[in-house]
Amino acid sequence: MLKEFKKFAMRGNVVDLAVGVIIGGAFGKIVTSLVNDVIMPLLGLLLGGINFAEDKLLLREASGTTEALYLNYGQFVQSVIDFLIISFSIFLFIKAINSVKKKEEKPKPAEPTKEEILLTEIRDLLRERK
Repeated sequence: MLKEFKKFAMRGNVVDLAVGVIIGGAFGKIVTSLVNDVIMPLLGLLLGGINFAEDKLLLREASGTTEALYLNYGQFVQSVIDFLIISFSIFLFIKAINSVKKKEEKPKPAEPTKEEILLTEIRDLLRERK
């Protein structure tokens, strides 16, 4: 069972997936920082100083021992923007990789077989006779 697991874990697809998850996590942090620290403040400035991260709707006020209940829609808006930027960036990255792969995969014209060479020579000789 240990040998089977080792064989499974060392397969190219599993290693590629692990690398993808690690890079994706780091990329997600970069995009989150981009959204939180660059895009959202600019968007808030354009919309009159609104800070989406702190936007919430009071559903129930605090009374006695119960805390106030809020609907944090600002965080949701920020998460949606995060998702859109990450998914669009990944789309562009995959598109670039696919275009490079297509360029690499252009099939080279197959070299003619011996029969084709012979037939070409025969054709050329017949043309010369005419």
